[in-house]
Amino acid sequence: MRDTLDFLLHDWLHVTELTGRTRFAEHSAETFAQVLDMCERIAREKYAPFNRLVDTEEPRFDGEKVILPQATHDAWAAYAESGMLAAAQDAEVGGMQLPYTVEAAADAFFAKASVSIGGGLLTRGNASLLMAHGTAAQKRVFAATEFSGRWSGTMCLSEPQAGSSLSDIATRAEPEPGGEADPLGPRYRLRGHKMWISAGEHELTENIIHLVLAKIPREDGTLVPGTKGISLFIVPKKMVAADGTLTGERNDVALAGLNHKCGWRGTTNTLLNFGEGRFRPGGRAGAVGYLVGRPGEGLRCMFHMMNEARIAVGMAATMLGMAGYEASLEYARQRPQGRPIGPAGKDPAQPQVHLIEHADIKRMLLAQKSLAEGALALELYCARLVDEAHTGEPAAAKDAALLLEVLTPIAKSWPSEWCLEANSLAIQVLGGYGYTRDFPVEQYWRDNRLNMIHEGTHGIQALDLLGRKVVMDGGAGLKLLATRISATIERAGHVDGLAEPANALAAALHKLGAATKAAWATGQPEEALANATPYLQAFGHVVLAWMWLEVALVARGAATAAGAAAAASPRLALAQGKLAAMRYFYAYELPKIDAWLGVVARREPLVREMRDEWF
Repeated sequence: MRDTLDFLLHDWLHVTELTGRTRFAEHSAETFAQVLDMCERIAREKYAPFNRLVDTEEPRFDGEKVILPQATHDAWAAYAESGMLAAAQDAEVGGMQLPYTVEAAADAFFAKASVSIGGGLLTRGNASLLMAHGTAAQKRVFAATEFSGRWSGTMCLSEPQAGSSLSDIATRAEPEPGGEADPLGPRYRLRGHKMWISAGEHELTENIIHLVLAKIPREDGTLVPGTKGISLFIVPKKMVAADGTLTGERNDVALAGLNHKCGWRGTTNTLLNFGEGRFRPGGRAGAVGYLVGRPGEGLRCMFHMMNEARIAVGMAATMLGMAGYEASLEYARQRPQGRPIGPAGKDPAQPQVHLIEHADIKRMLLAQKSLAEGALALELYCARLVDEAHTGEPAAAKDAALLLEVLTPIAKSWPSEWCLEANSLAIQVLGGYGYTRDFPVEQYWRDNRLNMIHEGTHGIQALDLLGRKVVMDGGAGLKLLATRISATIERAGHVDGLAEPANALAAALHKLGAATKAAWATGQPEEALANATPYLQAFGHVVLAWMWLEVALVARGAATAAGAAAAASPRLALAQGKLAAMRYFYAYELPKIDAWLGVVARREPLVREMRDEWF
């Protein structure tokens, strides 16, 4: 994987050019390599050997605390010590001022080694949100301590009765008398229940900082309906003094139960009760929470963390696809089975060949390579857009932010669907052994199946894409994306061997634009959005075809250069592999968009008209 990572970072994205910007001036290609080397080593030593262990020894509650394997404690300690939690932060607060592109690439090693043990996704996102929306005291006390690894963080959105419908959350936040003068922020008392909270209870860190969405009641005690009344609160597991020290008092946050999922079994997943009265900080029931930002703007603040988490979920799904690909590739190279088909059919007198010699096995391996490496290109491209949005010239930064808005639903959803398919193919390559725990591919599939739901289901992402992202600002984001894709098509059209895929992408882009217009032709959201998920799938495939054409342009040049020197054969093989994966995607995957866009363009009414009793 490292050779592909380096190829994408340096040959394609030219990440070292970022060192010419003031924020990254202290870095170089060497420092970037050192970060990647460090993370690769920690992942290899502290994560990968224990991936099966944490899958079989799930978190358990002994009545007082959640018990995790020692390996999980050791992995967290190593990750925190590495400084990666604060990698992108300012040097003044202990950060490395590392480009997000490099940070994302470095974190990929941990996701591949053991996504279940996990890295600092939620803690980093939690602290980053506070750096963007918190007060000076909240940044100093909560965010800085999370970046150090002493405390960890969560995001608490869903509720048992509401699920993904955040407008229906019922957790209440009552202002505490005199609490408006608290140095950590306006103080409230929260009561409610939160569900599906990853890392919601454990003993890995001294404290857990929950970011909780809740509604502040109106004067008559009722809650504002919809999402406009949602506010955001810092709710620590243990009470914190104004100077950041722990008071020794527990906040009124209690574990109600552990959820046991099909995958990510090493990660505690919890149901939390806020304000049930089990703990009474200050002698009163209700969990103490400190308001972040202004009342009613909680969802806007939380999306800072959610969007970052969605790219990270896409990367996690990508690396599980990559892990399955590498495992099945190794197996196919070692397992003798069957004989090749010659002019006269199979000759049983001939010796067996390895699985990788069979055409259908090559098909499944090439599919995995195309899906996983294409997804990796997408995630790193989105990470590069984050850097551009934060540090680029004003016009470029504005375009990067707009393009990232459009691509975020794809960055989360596409890898979580198609790298899951890659994991399914990995199991198929191993045959019966693929279903056993003697090999890791079944665990990769189970772990990856969760990513289609993590941080917003496919349906949520589809509604966001077709219902908001492609139509906002008069379709400005979609137009910008089309301009970028068209520029790639123009470049590829003049390169030997790439004119055909360039023409195919141009046709696909035209179909996508036409279907988008047709979906909204009547202006009726219920008609346009009924087939939002097929639209999401088609849109994603067009974007991935673009990614592969971009990569192919670089690979074609690398292949030409490497072919001139016999000593560069590994480089040549790397480039040829990329070109073959691109060809696979255009031959086997891109043609699928016609069926998806067909139902979108004609606003197929079946799913809207279907009645409950007909099922």
